[in-house]
This record gives sequence, C-alpha cells and structure tokens, in this order.
Amino acid sequence: MTPLRQAIAAAAARLAAAGVASPRIDAELLAAHAAGVERGRLMFLDDPGERFEQAFDDLVAARSRRIPLQHLLGTASFGPLTLEVGPGVFIPRPETEALLEWACARELPDNPVIVDLCTGSGALALGLAANWPDARVLAVENSPTALDFARHNAAGTRVEVLDADVTAPGLLPELDAGVDLLVSNPPYIPEAAELEPEVAQHDPAAALFGGADGMSVIRPIVALAARWLRDGGTCAVEHDDTTSGLSVEAFTSDGHFTEVTARRDLAGRPRFVTATRIGRS
Repeated sequence: MTPLRQAIAAAAARLAAAGVASPRIDAELLAAHAAGVERGRLMFLDDPGERFEQAFDDLVAARSRRIPLQHLLGTASFGPLTLEVGPGVFIPRPETEALLEWACARELPDNPVIVDLCTGSGALALGLAANWPDARVLAVENSPTALDFARHNAAGTRVEVLDADVTAPGLLPELDAGVDLLVSNPPYIPEAAELEPEVAQHDPAAALFGGADGMSVIRPIVALAARWLRDGGTCAVEHDDTTSGLSVEAFTSDGHFTEVTARRDLAGRPRFVTATRIGRS
C-alpha cells in the first residue's frame, strides 16, 4: 500500500470512529482537495506534494468534528451542477434531485416562466435554467448570506435572484397567473426533530425549521402557487418525510389544485408533493 493510500485508509478509520456516515468517500474527497486533483486522479498520484500531509490532516480533523464536507471543500454537487456553498447557506441534498428530475420532465411552453422559492444556493433554479435555456427563471430568497451565494452561483446565467420573503402577503402580484412551473425546497423540518451534527450545528436554522408541524412555510407557498400559476401550471414542493400527508392536505384543501400527488425520493422516502393548477372559471 502506498503512503497516500495508507493515509486515506487511516483517515477513513478516523472519520468512521467520529460517526461520519460515508468515511471512505469523505476521506478520498478530502485527500483530493488537499492534493488539488480530482478524486479519480488519486490512484495515479505518486507524490501529493510537501504540503499535503498537514493540509489533509487538518481537513480530516475538521470533518471528525462533524463540520460538513461541503464546507471544507467549498462546493456541493447537485445533479449536473457544482455549487459554491459555505456557512450560512443550506447545503443542497441528493434527496432533492428527485424533485429536479420530476420538474425537468414537464412539458412547458416556449419561453416558460419558472420560479424557485427558498432557493438557498440557487440549486433548483440553476438546474431548471440549464434544462430550459429559453426560460425566465426567478430564484427567490430572503437570507442575505444565501442571496450572496445564489447570486454568485447564478453569475453568467439567466437566473434572476430576488430578495423576498415567500410568506409575505401579496408578494409579487405581477406574477399572478403567469408562472408555468413553481418549485421549492423550503424550511420544513418540525421544530422538535433530532438532527445530525452537520445539520443542527452548521445549516442555518431559518433554512431548516418550518414551525411545530413543519408546515409554516409550505402553506404560504401553496397559496402563492395558487395565485401565480397559470391554468394548468404545475408545482412541486419538498417536505419532511413525516409530513407528506399534511403537504397533500395543504394542496387539496386549498381548492385550486388537481392531480395532487405524493412522491418519493431516490431512496424511497416520502419527499415532495406535486400538483396542477385548476383552470380559472
């Protein structure tokens, strides 16, 4: 075993002892980051450089303290995207990729209008903009730190990043009946939920918690979708895996939606609800 592989194996054991869920993958990604190469190039790397050992040890020590891997790397992968992230912005999760996949399969008119509410780093907005290059894509967020990340990630794209609170009454009336697709990964975790240290200590609370039942942001989003979506427009809203029923109820009780459907993520857990705006009479 080469010294580099020995170092990675020792790091993986250290991370496993600290309770990290994917110790080997994290160790390899941190090693690649310290060496300044892609993970796939590690096996071909004979000499990672004189500064590698200390840099790698520092990164592994930080990850052992359950600092998120993405904060240490400075980026997060989301579908085909690599987004810059850091303290103060929600780290996009693989679970949300199922929502992105569903949304990208919609049939939309030419030059559609797409809205991503609670955009965080801009993950969904940028994924949808890449799928529909002719679309007008609006990414809405009200956290100053998240807005900075979203604007940075959206630089050079057609995504418009807006500073607004999605729970504010009467928000953006100019969008009424004009949106073709609305998506959101809002704060939805019930306040009493127990979370992993990476989430509880490092993701911003405002991006996580949705009140006692997890629905304090989802319900206003449903009302916005009813107002903003054109007739036949569609929406998808992510929720906690314990609140699928409440999310379905929010859409069905609103009275403006049909085809309300509970959907699962790639791991089979309840993850998001989709719905279609009923035609206005």
